[in-house]
Amino acid sequence: MDADRSLFSRSLAPILREALADTPVVCLLGPRQSGKTTLAQKLAPHRAFISLDEHNYYQTAGADPDGFVASLPEAVTLDEVQRVPALLSAIKRAVDQNRRPGRFLLTGSANLLLVPTVTESLAGRMEMAQLHPLTESEKARQPGRFLSDLLNGALKPGIRPKAEPTGPSLPERLVAGGYPEPLTRTPSRARQWHRQYLRSIIERDVQDVARVRDAHELARLLELLALRSAELLNTCNLANSLGLHRATVDHYIAVLERLFLVRRLPAWHRNPAKRLVKTPKVHLLDSGLAATLADLTAADWLSHRHRMGHLLESFVVQQLMAQATWTEPDLRFWHYRDKDQVEVDVVLTRGRKTWGIEVKAASALTPKDGQGLVRLADRCGEDFEFGVLFYTGRDRLPLADERLLAVPLSELWER
Repeated sequence: MDADRSLFSRSLAPILREALADTPVVCLLGPRQSGKTTLAQKLAPHRAFISLDEHNYYQTAGADPDGFVASLPEAVTLDEVQRVPALLSAIKRAVDQNRRPGRFLLTGSANLLLVPTVTESLAGRMEMAQLHPLTESEKARQPGRFLSDLLNGALKPGIRPKAEPTGPSLPERLVAGGYPEPLTRTPSRARQWHRQYLRSIIERDVQDVARVRDAHELARLLELLALRSAELLNTCNLANSLGLHRATVDHYIAVLERLFLVRRLPAWHRNPAKRLVKTPKVHLLDSGLAATLADLTAADWLSHRHRMGHLLESFVVQQLMAQATWTEPDLRFWHYRDKDQVEVDVVLTRGRKTWGIEVKAASALTPKDGQGLVRLADRCGEDFEFGVLFYTGRDRLPLADERLLAVPLSELWER
């Protein structure tokens, strides 16, 4: 596969163009090295570009935010804006004087809404969009229509003709992840890139978004979360394993969320108020980073099925959430688990409408497959729209309930 990162088209680009056409401030958020700067420069190649990673700009903006903003051209891109949080208040004041659309295109490697030092949300003046690491559909230069087809009821049973597999195998996709740079490298060199990437973030970027007593403790927690990706989040157990206070672990997880390294997937319940008190699952945002931290390679697909199965679940969550950014930004994501330990890996909701997705790391189906989806459908009643069981087979096959369908995982990027 040609992995030249400069050739990848980002599916989020049309959303950003629309926002720049009618909104004074557009903020593109996402993890470092996910392609934000490249996308911003391609969207507006003639716009002035200033990176706050450059020492002179960083110092000037921090010393006099209002003066810095006043000196900027009418249309400007400010890269890594989370480094100088005070700029947001200065931008607000500038926009209140001139609300011309597209004045400011910001990029940030931290979730600005979760950074304590950010006191200005720019409500009504700014639209935010998140750029995820490359999805498999973007790598394949495909539009990535699976999620929209699911929501629109376009998934139907079907037998696909036999064909020789093309592109990387599923295990290779899992351990590669979606950061553009390591895709140009061999697997061993890609793992080295992941390690250096994480070291750089923990030693440098953490200080921009939080006060952390010991960066080494944060790194140890991230490694442990990689080993437990796609599991229920048990902060007490994590604290005991690391010899830390529970409050410290909670704080560190929040820091990792701000930096787009991990995400919590809340628990779904029929009563929306009860969703807030159920245990979330934790996922690393990129399966390649998770594989490196958990010391997993593509060769472990058969010998470490349980751990690779969890990695696969996090991979699917990532693909779906990324597709949602350009398909249905208001879609909400959950997981389901009841007192009988019956689970559904991903629950999607739009209003009261509900969809379920299970992930299976096998090519054969059994009568028990889809049990969680059946339970979820029963809990939802008329609000249940459809359920998908992802598996590694080739065909779309009906399950016991007409609203359930087994779908090849490859349709995440081939559909």
